[in-house]
Amino acid sequence: MKNLDPTGLKRLHREWRRKTSQRVAMILDSVQTPYNVGTIIRTSAALGVDHLWLVGATESPTHAKTNKTAMGTQRYVEWTVVDGPVEAAAAARDAGYRIIGVELAEGAEPLYEIDLAGDVALVVGHEDRGLSKEMLALCDEIGYLPQVGKVGSLNVGVAASIAIAEARRQAWSATT
Repeated sequence: MKNLDPTGLKRLHREWRRKTSQRVAMILDSVQTPYNVGTIIRTSAALGVDHLWLVGATESPTHAKTNKTAMGTQRYVEWTVVDGPVEAAAAARDAGYRIIGVELAEGAEPLYEIDLAGDVALVVGHEDRGLSKEMLALCDEIGYLPQVGKVGSLNVGVAASIAIAEARRQAWSATT
């Protein structure tokens, strides 16, 4: 076994793009740390997220520290700055997305148990406070990522990456 060369990587990624019809978007509800925004952007570019809505105090993709983590991948993801959760939710719904919050909240279900079929906009929130009350109320469903270790929460960039991968996994599993 050996690592794929650039041609092999292109073929592999092209094969997965052909299997992908679901649209996934992200809403970032006041994700303030540039490195977290950069991580989310890079994962979004790698997993084919169609759009990012940046709400409130979310750091800009053009910030130098965001760019350092995103490594220039923001050019592959469309993004829009909106004033608040209501505008973000309206824009996502107008674009045909169901809104799925990713949050440790009362009534939340394990994310893997939520049907993520169809077009979904996954929502993540502030590094300390999570999703705002206003954004929580606008979500169609709320999912959490089960954790069994000694730490009670994940970094928002990591949580967003896992959520995007779960949405893709479910869609790919349904088509194979």
